[in-house]
Amino acid sequence: MISIENLTKSYLTSKGRHYVFKDMNIIFPEGKSIGLIGRNGAGKSTLLRMIGGIDRPDYGKVVTNNTISWPVGLAGGFQGSLTGRENVKFVSRLYSKENELVEKISFVEDFAELGKYFDMPIKTYSSGMRSRLAFGLSMAFKFEYYLVDEVTAVGDARFRKKCLNAFNERRQESSFLMVSHNLNSLKEYCDLACVLFTTESYKIYDDISEAIREYNSLHE
Repeated sequence: MISIENLTKSYLTSKGRHYVFKDMNIIFPEGKSIGLIGRNGAGKSTLLRMIGGIDRPDYGKVVTNNTISWPVGLAGGFQGSLTGRENVKFVSRLYSKENELVEKISFVEDFAELGKYFDMPIKTYSSGMRSRLAFGLSMAFKFEYYLVDEVTAVGDARFRKKCLNAFNERRQESSFLMVSHNLNSLKEYCDLACVLFTTESYKIYDDISEAIREYNSLHE
């Protein structure tokens, strides 16, 4: 279960303070995959980042006893002067035991298929190479919840299939919190939907199709 308690997030803009959320209180039930639905700017990705601990609220908190991933495929956290191997080793030390390091590094090296570039600085990578490394790193660890900001599949057709197969394997044993502009993909991967209507109005639906219909009716 993930409990969001009195969560407020805002940004200072040239026109004053913009609130993404105000005193949000909501519970995502245990063992259920949740699709987040809302217009652009509704705060879907911001909410994922706060749940994952990458972004901080102004006040309020996220409470859970479950393990939660960083956003799947996030490539922005790599240190450019370090090699792919060194970046993977650093993350693995944070999220796994010492005796698992070799296994984790080997998994990512095999999955990303970067060849000699795995031992070259990240700053020499193309965006596609960074994405392959990031996706492989996300799949190297088992979490109870995966944060998914769009279903990520990168590279050529063969590699995209490899990504989706790994993604679907995790789906069998973990829950997702997912954002997608393709609302139909939420039907495929999620059990419930949370619609973010305004900074202070949101609702969880047991029926994703109903959530999509209600959301679309407000934006026709």
